[in-house]
Amino acid sequence: MSDSANIARHLPLMAARQPDHPAVKIPRGRTAAGGIDYLTLSFAELDAEVDAWVARLKSRGVNPGDRVLVMVRQGLPLIAAAFALFKLGAVPVIIDPGMGRKSFLACVARSRPRVLLGIPQAQLASYLFRSAFRSVEIRVWVSGSATSRLIPSVGSPLAGGPSPARPQGPALQCCQVTDSDLAAILFTSGSTGAPKGVCYEHGMFDAQVRLVRDTYGIAPGEVDLPMLPIFALFNPALGMTTVVPELDPSRPATVDPEKIVRAIQQEQVTNSFGSPTLWRKIARYCLANNITLPSLRRVLMAGAPVPPALFADLQKILPNGTAHSPYGATEALPIASISAPEVLDETAALTATGHGTCVGQPVKDIKIKIIAITDTPIVSLADAKELPVGQIGEIIVSGPMVTKTYDQLPEATALAKIQTPNSKGQPSAENTAESKPLGVCDLAFGVSSPSGAVWHRLGDLGYLDAQGRLWFCGRKAERVETHDGPLYTEQVEPIFNAHPGVARSALIGTGHDGHRPAIVIEPVSRDVVATPSLRRKLVRELRVLAAAHPHTDRIRLTYLHPHFPVDVRHNAKIHRLALAAWAVGKHGYESDKRDIALSALKR
Repeated sequence: MSDSANIARHLPLMAARQPDHPAVKIPRGRTAAGGIDYLTLSFAELDAEVDAWVARLKSRGVNPGDRVLVMVRQGLPLIAAAFALFKLGAVPVIIDPGMGRKSFLACVARSRPRVLLGIPQAQLASYLFRSAFRSVEIRVWVSGSATSRLIPSVGSPLAGGPSPARPQGPALQCCQVTDSDLAAILFTSGSTGAPKGVCYEHGMFDAQVRLVRDTYGIAPGEVDLPMLPIFALFNPALGMTTVVPELDPSRPATVDPEKIVRAIQQEQVTNSFGSPTLWRKIARYCLANNITLPSLRRVLMAGAPVPPALFADLQKILPNGTAHSPYGATEALPIASISAPEVLDETAALTATGHGTCVGQPVKDIKIKIIAITDTPIVSLADAKELPVGQIGEIIVSGPMVTKTYDQLPEATALAKIQTPNSKGQPSAENTAESKPLGVCDLAFGVSSPSGAVWHRLGDLGYLDAQGRLWFCGRKAERVETHDGPLYTEQVEPIFNAHPGVARSALIGTGHDGHRPAIVIEPVSRDVVATPSLRRKLVRELRVLAAAHPHTDRIRLTYLHPHFPVDVRHNAKIHRLALAAWAVGKHGYESDKRDIALSALKR
């Protein structure tokens, strides 16, 4: 069997191609001159470090197919651990610790890891919450420092220590796998429901690397500063240097933009990924201090719709680069992409009038369809009603990086996946397998056959325009089915966000049946929330904006909230369902036509 499908094979290939080029740089303090002091490993050194991790894991009894819960710091430990596990044929399980203790422990229990590869705090947690970690048989301790290497002695869990040397003899070979072998389980953020483990196959990772490289023209030798740790795992395969940002991934909103800008300038960073929230802070810092970032060729933003104003601000500080927004989800990424020039020159005006947010053309090899909205499973593509151009419905996608199943959640898989029948009109015989190794996901539903494909239901709503571009209108779970027809978040909120006093807004459903639409506003100034006269003034002015558009004119109830609940991963996705629960019993402001007249008189 060929080992060509193993995603880990890219690292030794890059180590042979550019052995002395920096692979990873981890901040460890400041130089005498005030610059950032980095621990730097070349591609050859990172390859040797990964082999040392493989040897250590094998010596502890970690086998191909074992599920390994990875709880390490971003930087060298995360990159080395992930590639070592891929190379060994084990399955890393990566769960966002910021999702909250209850959800995190539920994800651990459901994923049933045999191995815990973690820092001392994680190991302690595994003993405190034994029920969730009951499947763990092997514990491998890792230092809590982002610059430390694998601890050589499990008996001294707090020691940093040097990495074990690369085993004598030829470099360790990658475990032989096929495209369809399970590579990793990555968990969704759970922003509109319970977090779910997404089963990634080696072939899917390979397709992602290829699509990201080709879509954005990324070349070996570039320098990346990834502000979401999981994206650092693509870089060794792309031949990019990873500069680890000085950022707490569990609290991204607390980022100091000066530290990010300093790293970009010092290391001549060419590429960076982050949420719109992070890049808004960085752009404002740069504009306030008359700073540009000439080394950056591209900025990628995802996790939430990117406002046109942010695209405009970024283009002011990127004299040699372009801002892009790739669209996708944990289950399928990338799906489509749009650039700042296209937004600013073509689509921003439509977004401002309630047409939704354009997320661009599908990337190569990705197929997109819009189907009629339903909240029930769709077994076969033949059972879905495809909608014409311009009509809003559910977005479904198919392609080589579209995942096929959720781990241990057959009901969720059935709701999210649509099977394309094989030539006999039946699911593939692969779907009926009953006995699989521990590392393999439950594939009882949603496995594509050689003559079929799996379509993923993104849980998003949108439409395709006449140019083939995809427009995002909001999450299906967050639509408001009013008595006068549906309202969609991305067609409503930009109308209210146009007010200079609004930081962000959220469409919610209220009333006993959830059918009455309301808008929740987070003002720019906290004083507005605390001052009755300022509250009433803002509500009147928002009513004027809403009355200018037929769909928002139907919204007559407004709430003010001091600080929206958002996801931890991107600090950008608004928890609208949580806001709807918050609004129950709260005082809202009723508006009618008289508010428009009163606002006009005051002007």
